[in-house]
Amino acid sequence: MTETVDGFVLTRQWRDAAAGVALSFWLATPRGPVRVRMNGREAVMFVQRQVEAHSDRRREVDLTTMQGKPVDALYFKSRRSLQDEQQRLSASAMTYEADVRPSERFLMERFVTGACRVTGPLRSRPGHLEMVNPSMKQSDYRPRLRVMSLDIETDGFEGPILSIAAVTEEREQVLMAGPGPATSGVRYLPDERAVLAAFFDLVRDEDPDVLIGWNVVEFDLACLQRRSEQHGLRLLLGRGGEHGRLLAPQREGQLSIARIPGRVIIDGIGALKSATYSFESFGLERVAQELLGRGKAIHDPDDRGEEITRLFREDKPGLAAYNLEDCRLVSGIFERAQLIDFLIERQRMTGLSMGRVGGAVAAFDHLYLPRLHRKGRVAHDVGALATRSDAPGGTVLPSQPGIYDNVLVLDFKSLYPSIIRTFKVDPLGLAFPGDDPIEGYAGGTFARHEHILPQLIESLWAERDRAKAERDAALSRAIKILMNSFYGVLGTPGCRFSNPKLVSSITMRGHEIITRSRDWICERGWKVIYGDTDSLFVLVGEGHDVEGCLRIGAQLADELNTWWREHIASEHKTESYLEMELETLYQRFFMPTLRGSDRGSAKRYAGLVGTGSEQRVIIKGLEAVRTDWTPLARNFQRELLRRVFLHEPYEAMVRDTRQQLMQGQLDEQLVYQKRLRRHIDAYAKNIPPHVRAARMLDRPTGRVRYLMTTQGPEPLAKHRSPIDYHHYLERQLAPAADALLSCLGTDFATIAGDQLRLF
Repeated sequence: MTETVDGFVLTRQWRDAAAGVALSFWLATPRGPVRVRMNGREAVMFVQRQVEAHSDRRREVDLTTMQGKPVDALYFKSRRSLQDEQQRLSASAMTYEADVRPSERFLMERFVTGACRVTGPLRSRPGHLEMVNPSMKQSDYRPRLRVMSLDIETDGFEGPILSIAAVTEEREQVLMAGPGPATSGVRYLPDERAVLAAFFDLVRDEDPDVLIGWNVVEFDLACLQRRSEQHGLRLLLGRGGEHGRLLAPQREGQLSIARIPGRVIIDGIGALKSATYSFESFGLERVAQELLGRGKAIHDPDDRGEEITRLFREDKPGLAAYNLEDCRLVSGIFERAQLIDFLIERQRMTGLSMGRVGGAVAAFDHLYLPRLHRKGRVAHDVGALATRSDAPGGTVLPSQPGIYDNVLVLDFKSLYPSIIRTFKVDPLGLAFPGDDPIEGYAGGTFARHEHILPQLIESLWAERDRAKAERDAALSRAIKILMNSFYGVLGTPGCRFSNPKLVSSITMRGHEIITRSRDWICERGWKVIYGDTDSLFVLVGEGHDVEGCLRIGAQLADELNTWWREHIASEHKTESYLEMELETLYQRFFMPTLRGSDRGSAKRYAGLVGTGSEQRVIIKGLEAVRTDWTPLARNFQRELLRRVFLHEPYEAMVRDTRQQLMQGQLDEQLVYQKRLRRHIDAYAKNIPPHVRAARMLDRPTGRVRYLMTTQGPEPLAKHRSPIDYHHYLERQLAPAADALLSCLGTDFATIAGDQLRLF
């Protein structure tokens, strides 16, 4: 009997089979997990009509290349056959869209991104339902996904698994190797192999749609796979009895890819970065403290490994509590940051799997290619056209250093998407500009009416406005990130549409808009002290209260928007979608000079915002927010800025900080933290301090914590020599202070006394 089910795509796979290409999609539905099998499919690519090629089937199609050449579709019973023919043709002819995976093409041609509606026979299978060769189309279904947080504890990175914790909404469980005292929620197993088997059973029984963790792919799943192989077990984490696997990175800097049929794997670090969260450190302890106000049960990262091993020997309930708390922290972070909702909306907007990190180019393909086909065109393979993107970046206007009263920040709302929408910047429009195009830059011209990307942004813009009105923060954030990614994608060599004419027509137009807006503001008697990409910093100065400054900012934004509408209509005969808005009022503002120069710096400033008890200091790019500076320097500079902004005395604080440092009262603030970007043996010349410190550790890790001592850098875990307090005076406190104090006619040495040595 034929049935119709709405679902949300969790995972997608393809494989070559005897009857053709087999596609498999796992859906989360109101009726539980459903596996959709599409058997006997064909892989397809396109070639120009005159090209001789071998295929299982060839068909004339009503499509052309972006250069207007007619193409034929070549169909293959296997993806391997397609790739072989693509390789054979590579020396003599161009192929089109040969690199699009069969599973992705199937979804995108049906405009399925996240939600879909499938219609066909529905069969019951152990633990799930199944549909074979049903029809599929897009839908607006929004799922409620079942999530499991997991965390493993091991005896070192390469050592055996000691325990595995798992937390769902209804259940908490710890599986522990070896005997132990009876403890609620803890199950003791004879050995590591039994722990692994019990965990696979637990995942099967709880049947989550999503597995989450912290560095879950590179550590937890990698360890699970490695230890399972040593015990002759498969990574039985998939639905339908399917096992999972990890695909190793293909290039340095890439991450491993987890393939778990029917379950999405989401790493908390990657998810937060995808949602544009930023932290001083993405360690679980730091993020949990900032978002949840609590941290791990074992706080010292330099002693954590030894403490875990000790707990396993002496206090297994204590280890279980630590293991569980890590799972709870991850769950809490996901809930507080609304990461599941965000990733659902991101997939719904782009087609990117929830668990995928990055993928802006793939998202662009998923949205653009099916719309391009509806316009009668096909795209070439990635990298088929050698283009260089030499377009400049965003505009940075020279800054005027100093300390100011009342600085307005006027910001163009989503400037680059607005430029694309206003000036019709688009790959298709560039290829077929027509008789009355809109002029771009670098020789680019764009069709006024036959385009895709401006319409796509228009629909996304309207949906974001609805999301904001409905206070749907996850959807609003997903749309904003997607729209802002389009410019970067068009400048990426990995994008099949990459073209310097596209990128230049965005960035150079941005330069024009910022500089002409600055000139317009200056002509009206105001001073612009800085500008950066889409923002202008306008000095109002003394003699204005907060309300008066806000009125000035709103009026400037409104009048400037009117001017741009009139100018663009007159000069380009198109509608302006540029929208300047008042973003911030800094009641006190500081712009530093470049170190050792009297020139103003870029992307580095601080300002005081808010009123009364809501006043706070916002800092961009200065030492106070840089992770390669010590907590001493960061805390000191932040307090100094606060006092100067509020006209409070600061000299005594500067002297007290120096004295406390030299007396050893601030030692806990002297730790440097820096990540090893390469293997430690790759550092041969000009070895930096954190590498020297790392080489003293038995097992140097990615992030090194060290102190500067009289004998040089020493890792915190093996700190033996006296601390070099003069180093911290000269290299931390003085530079952090002098950027600001120089604007006040003094410096750190003058205030702090004669205890500074010469540099």
